[in-house]
Amino acid sequence: MALVNSNGFAHVRLTVTDIARSKEFYDRLFGWPAAIDNSDRAGEPGVRESAEEFYGGTVYQTPQGTLFGLRPVGSQGFDADATGLDHVSFAVDSRDDLESALTALDEAGIEHGEIMDFPDAGMAILSIQDPDDINIELTAPLS
Repeated sequence: MALVNSNGFAHVRLTVTDIARSKEFYDRLFGWPAAIDNSDRAGEPGVRESAEEFYGGTVYQTPQGTLFGLRPVGSQGFDADATGLDHVSFAVDSRDDLESALTALDEAGIEHGEIMDFPDAGMAILSIQDPDDINIELTAPLS
């Protein structure tokens, strides 16, 4: 029996080195509406330390109803080999959507990997590195 009865993620927040750069990237990548945006106040005294000010970050409302946030931190870059986050994966409806994303990313000049099929897992992924080198995956079912 589980200790906690959870039905999934409510939100994920990434720490980023340059909130304006990261916000522009994610605005362009997904176009989700900002539920909260204090990014223009990140440089004000005390804002980066204030939970009430969302640390000078941005919180997006995803179509799933979950939240995806960005929080500005110091200048240390991301390290997927350190304890903590390895990557974040966002769902798309189909492999065709991955193909469309590949074309759109090419046209936008955003670097990305190739679509990789994982038949045993029943999914395909397309990897993108964000401005802090955080791996963002787009994941689609193969069927």
